[in-house]
Amino acid sequence: MSALLYEKIHSLFRGLEKKSLPALCLELLSEQKKQWEGLRDGYESLKAIRERDIACNGFSVRLQHNPRRLRNSLAGTGEKGVSGQQCFLCLDHLPEGQKGILYRDEYLILPNPMPVFPSHFTVSHLDHRPQDITEPIDTFLHLMADFGPDWAVLYNGPKCGASAPDHLHFQAVPSGQMPIEAEIREEKRLALVTRIDEVVLYRLRNLGREVIVLEGYESAAMKGMFIRFLKALRNVLALDEEPMMNVAGFHNPKKWRLVIFPRRKHRPDAFFREGANRVVVSPGVIDMGGVIITPVTKDFDRLDATAVEGVYREVSLEREIVKRAIEMMVSAPS
Repeated sequence: MSALLYEKIHSLFRGLEKKSLPALCLELLSEQKKQWEGLRDGYESLKAIRERDIACNGFSVRLQHNPRRLRNSLAGTGEKGVSGQQCFLCLDHLPEGQKGILYRDEYLILPNPMPVFPSHFTVSHLDHRPQDITEPIDTFLHLMADFGPDWAVLYNGPKCGASAPDHLHFQAVPSGQMPIEAEIREEKRLALVTRIDEVVLYRLRNLGREVIVLEGYESAAMKGMFIRFLKALRNVLALDEEPMMNVAGFHNPKKWRLVIFPRRKHRPDAFFREGANRVVVSPGVIDMGGVIITPVTKDFDRLDATAVEGVYREVSLEREIVKRAIEMMVSAPS
């Protein structure tokens, strides 16, 4: 262990500790608020956010006016977007007061200084490596189980929401915060598509964007199904790289659930307009889950159901392409 890493470790989690991972995280958050001014300021800013609900056609969203998230909303994507910038998740660039939990010797769980929710953590790989969920899906599933039923584990693809697209990381937030969490429990929305190796794949109805849900009782089977879906999507789109997507993961003592938002673009056209016509909405997994972050006051005040539905329709992958990917996945040998 390097001296720099040692300095940044508040506590360890390898799965054998007496304290649960959520307990360690909340303990870390409490201490960091006292010791690190940047984090304290970030959580103080949550007291001033404004929120309002919008009833859309068949679903609802919550707008959150959160000016501190402006940097995240404007973040670039890919190598070109981050060239010449220091990676703020690398150990030698972390703020002096920031500490974290060393998770299974590979990741550092850090309090997020620009939170969206009352508890918000970034799970950052110790090495500087590209954002890609294919290889670390095992870790993602482990995190879901270790955080337990009161938490959600989140992933943003490098070209659709990741604020550090060149550094592998996840997020963890309390469950029950995003409207999608209640919507996926409504039987009327679930359209059963297939069952493979005891993992069920659903498509969700009437949510204004494409949503795929995988549910299963064994992590190995969940991993296999997820990789099959990614491979089929990549083949349909003729891609060598990871398809654009956001993923939210939930776990209870009996079941894993992955909620996948296939994407075709990162930002709506309105993001690139000039002057008063610009709308600074840059959907990541939290936005796709139904909490739309609007760091600019005028956007929070003027967005309505028609605009929200248009954003989702524009950034979500077309239904026909998702259908073709699923058909390919089902027909392919296991």
